Amino acid sequence: MALLVHQFPCLNDNYGYLIHDTDTGATATIDTPEVAPINAALKDKGWALTHILNTHHHFDHAGGNEALKEQWGCTVVGAANDAERIPGIDVRVHDGEEFQLGNSVAKVFEVPGHTTGHIAYYFAADGAAFVGDTLFALGCGRLFEGTPDQMWNSLQKLMALPDDTVVYCAHEYTQANAAFALSVEPQNQALQDRAAQIDQLRAEGKPTVPTTIGLERATNPFVRPQSEDLQATIGLVGADPVAVFAETRKRKDHF
Repeated sequence: MALLVHQFPCLNDNYGYLIHDTDTGATATIDTPEVAPINAALKDKGWALTHILNTHHHFDHAGGNEALKEQWGCTVVGAANDAERIPGIDVRVHDGEEFQLGNSVAKVFEVPGHTTGHIAYYFAADGAAFVGDTLFALGCGRLFEGTPDQMWNSLQKLMALPDDTVVYCAHEYTQANAAFALSVEPQNQALQDRAAQIDQLRAEGKPTVPTTIGLERATNPFVRPQSEDLQATIGLVGADPVAVFAETRKRKDHF
């Protein structure tokens, strides 16, 4: 694999990711949640920061852009349609475009919903997707700026990726997400099994991230509106997927 991924904790519940192209030495941080842990990780790995790949403008994702750019002279990449909110942006990318980090190629997906200008980066050759706050292990981002229809379409883009795609999301929310998921789809045996595994991992102080597309497809209620059990629990039997998704997201907001 040409792309190495190094994961580390930031802030209260964020994850930082360094990605390193072994062919060229090009190294990016996925978002900039906290400068000191990013620099510590770079020092630990012996890598020099060449790029910042932003998923969206929120402070816990772009708040370290300018300090790191000043220190490293790195290139900041972000969504063209949200460029005015990405500090220090140099390269503006659109849906469907490719961005090259050394010899590693990422396809850019516009995935609005959490914010209107959210993007994800998919490295097909490495089977890795960096999804920011659009998709979480057993969850999805809160709809701060977008609509349920937008977020559902965004999640569908990600669910179209191969089942074995490794999904690197930005927060350790999984245990709380599991509690909610069980409340709306309690009959799902795969979900029950996963929730038990998550409790064990957290008891041991271990991360529950990354996840995979296949695991989310089997257990994440936000991408399972076709589930008859979910529909029955929330009282929307036979409803269209966006309506089921919207009600599920609304319930999570008040869970």
